[in-house]
Amino acid sequence: MFISPAFAQAAAGGDTQSTLMSMLPLVLMFGVLYFVMIRPQMRKQKEHKAMIEALAKGDEVVTAGGLLGKVSKIGDSHIGVEIATGVEVQLQRSAVVQVLPKGSLK
Repeated sequence: MFISPAFAQAAAGGDTQSTLMSMLPLVLMFGVLYFVMIRPQMRKQKEHKAMIEALAKGDEVVTAGGLLGKVSKIGDSHIGVEIATGVEVQLQRSAVVQVLPKGSLK
């Protein structure tokens, strides 16, 4: 009634190429986001998991809280870390941030 038949016909047909071109920036942004943020984070998580699984008794470690110590006990989900002579704390394996080279602690 208020819309002429020519306008209604043009709106119904649509332009496939313009629709694809309007989606292109969104797809490109997702691709950049994946390669800049998601992929490096997944690689870092995989490396951390491998490091935690490879922990052995006698390794010198740094914890998330900043404690430096030597691994004295190993369990499934917890480890014992000796931070001073006769002082041992129990930590979750995931709290280990870094394994230091042998002889770092003196």
